[in-house]
Amino acid sequence: MDNANEIITANIQQNLQHIADVQHELVETPKTAAQWQDLIQTLLGSAVDFCLKLLAAVAVLAAGMWIAKRITKSVKFAMEKRKLEPSLISFTASFVNILLRIFVIIIVLTTVGVQMTSIVAVLGAGALAVGMALSGTFQNFAGGIIILFLKPFKVGDVIQTASGRTGTVKKIMIFTTELHTFDNQVVFIPNGPLANGEITNLSDRGNRRAEVQIAISYGDDVDVARRAILSVLAKDKRIMKTPEPVVFVSDLADSSVVLTVWFWTKYADWFTSMGDIREVLYKELPRKKINFPFPQIDVHMKK
Repeated sequence: MDNANEIITANIQQNLQHIADVQHELVETPKTAAQWQDLIQTLLGSAVDFCLKLLAAVAVLAAGMWIAKRITKSVKFAMEKRKLEPSLISFTASFVNILLRIFVIIIVLTTVGVQMTSIVAVLGAGALAVGMALSGTFQNFAGGIIILFLKPFKVGDVIQTASGRTGTVKKIMIFTTELHTFDNQVVFIPNGPLANGEITNLSDRGNRRAEVQIAISYGDDVDVARRAILSVLAKDKRIMKTPEPVVFVSDLADSSVVLTVWFWTKYADWFTSMGDIREVLYKELPRKKINFPFPQIDVHMKK
């Protein structure tokens, strides 16, 4: 920052000295008509030159931003044509877009007459200050690189983060990952904590085991209940035949015998199938003389 301040201070002092010299020359030194004409032409030439540089800088800025946008779209289109992963496409497109915009700004500054050495000095000092202030942002950038290459998840996967967020990955960007939750919230998670924390990929394997618990009354026939449950599962096309569904006694509770039902289904049907199976069993088991208990207390009174 000290180098940048010195450069800016030196430029200001130089301009002030030039103005003072012109003022002294106008006031102290008598001018002939020819000298006045030359001075006016010099000033007009400087003004026209500055205006031309300013117009050129504006034109370069507009054209450069348009070209940067077109190049970014072309890179994205080329990667999509090669059918690369959406996460790699979004990450690379964002990175290329930022680099191109920085390059355009540097060209604009050189167009208006700023020396390249001054730009480099200011960028160096600014990079040090920004690096210290945005250390967390660089951690997020590194996290995005880790996610991109290690691929713990990709766009379209359903994940659960260490913070407890669960949803579908929509975009993997340079600094953040966009997650859409099941209740239609959009969450932007920093890549640094995401890459360094625990990530559960819920949809990567394709199939998932579902678990349903059914409580029946003491004295009811467990074998009858098991056959009824397996019959209901066999009629549901969403439930896989291999591995086979399993029904077993998992607990002898205070007021009930708890049966645990395991079955496998595709992840897309995992949640809905459990709810549907519970509803069907609630209607079907009483027809087989299987009762659902409720908490009760026997009270014995002495005379």
